[in-house]
Amino acid sequence: MESGRSSEDRRQQIAGKLISQANELWKRSTVPVPFTRDEAANRFLNDIEKYPHGYVLGCIMDRQITAEVAWLIPYKVCVFAGGFDFNLLKTVPLSDLRNLIHHRAQNMPEYFQQAIERIDRVYMGDASKIWEGNPSSATIVRRFLEFAGVGPKIASMGANILVRDFKISVSDRYSIDISVDIHIRRVFKRLGLVRPEARDEEIIYTARELNPEYPGIFDIPTWDLGKLICRARNPDCSRCFMYACCPKLIAPQ
Repeated sequence: MESGRSSEDRRQQIAGKLISQANELWKRSTVPVPFTRDEAANRFLNDIEKYPHGYVLGCIMDRQITAEVAWLIPYKVCVFAGGFDFNLLKTVPLSDLRNLIHHRAQNMPEYFQQAIERIDRVYMGDASKIWEGNPSSATIVRRFLEFAGVGPKIASMGANILVRDFKISVSDRYSIDISVDIHIRRVFKRLGLVRPEARDEEIIYTARELNPEYPGIFDIPTWDLGKLICRARNPDCSRCFMYACCPKLIAPQ
């Protein structure tokens, strides 16, 4: 039976390998981020200097539907409004938002409209003020949380993409958590980093424990593994960079 010390050593080894992979992916990552398969939409969503509201609204919509559909919503609304300037969004009535935003989650058109109102009222129409001035990671996460309908997962995701992909300057990364989804959940359990029955909160705190300076660093390497290699069915272990140290705790999903 594995001792407590050897078990902890193995967890640290696995965490270290994931962090190394994250750093490699970080160095290779480039904008534009492929939020959707629509090139025009991606150009809009990636232009956070000219259209920062597109990115923020995309984050707010990214829940309970596929990311591809969610991130297209701000682009579709802007096209309907006749342009991508923030002030045009203020002219779109809620009735039209309800027709444009077909979303399983309740109140998403209302959340969209309330986000526009908040950006206008609190940030004077410039959503980039959410992250300007080298703020702490906690400040960015808290500002995302102040939008209606946004919980910790989306708030951390919003901050993480800004730091990781857009290279926004922040004073620290302590408050950027991992954004747990089905892929990350599967990989953390199969790697033995958490118990098979672990709830999402346990995964979040495990990431904090393993890399407190930046817990969200585990997001991309574990998501990539779960999506592309460590699949629910027929995982391709031979292609996995974690093969040598993985305990291969494969269980039916």
